Amino acid sequence: MLENRVAIITGGAMGIGRGIALKFAAEGCSVVIADVAAAEGKKTAEEVSKKGGEGIFLPCDVTASRQVQDMVGKAISKFKKIDILVNNAGGVPDPKGSLDEVSEEQWDKSLNLNLKSVFLCCQAVVPHMKKNKYGKIINVSSLGAVHPAVSVVHYHAAKAGVLGLTYNLAFELAPFNITVNVILPGPIRTPFWEPVTRDIPDKDAYFAEIAKKEVPMQRVGTPEDIAGAALFLASELSAFVSGETINVAGGLPQLPHDATIGG
Repeated sequence: MLENRVAIITGGAMGIGRGIALKFAAEGCSVVIADVAAAEGKKTAEEVSKKGGEGIFLPCDVTASRQVQDMVGKAISKFKKIDILVNNAGGVPDPKGSLDEVSEEQWDKSLNLNLKSVFLCCQAVVPHMKKNKYGKIINVSSLGAVHPAVSVVHYHAAKAGVLGLTYNLAFELAPFNITVNVILPGPIRTPFWEPVTRDIPDKDAYFAEIAKKEVPMQRVGTPEDIAGAALFLASELSAFVSGETINVAGGLPQLPHDATIGG
């Protein structure tokens, strides 16, 4: 489905980004892994190459404009084009997130990582897509941006900003045959959760409880669940789809079954 396509995946070394990279590779896509995690990024690039696509790792702090421009320049030098951009890099370094707990420094750091990075990567990649009159941009937001289950004010605000950026770019870039869509993951078990689960001895039980209390499908998601939606948005199956959000959240934001049984 992605034969002869080239993708950049930010935050592609681990978790959701890795899942998307391997899914794309299995469909014939060459993949650039852009990440700050060098060891994991190189390993994922090697896995991509084994799947069928060509994988390369380029170290990049996506909050730094110069590094983003350099990364994109190297990708163009290698592959001569960029067909797909997946803005996946993000995270919550500090899980404390109520209004009175978040400092101005933490606010700025979160918006840089989760929102500014998307802007910088789009700004660097879009000129090349315009030149080819083709592009697929897939942004990764969070279901918490529109349906927060807990207060993580700086993270959710940044991820809500990703939605606004997606809608604007979908309109702006449509005449150039560039689609822009956004995935809203629900609870997905990845290293993203490490700051929250670091001191929890039985992590399996923790995620099982989340699934029971929060998710109608009664399980937490996997990177492969997100990768399936990303493949749809990256392929010609979605040729006439732009400016759309896709919840990949096991039925959320519907109520879980325990909240409705006997009600």
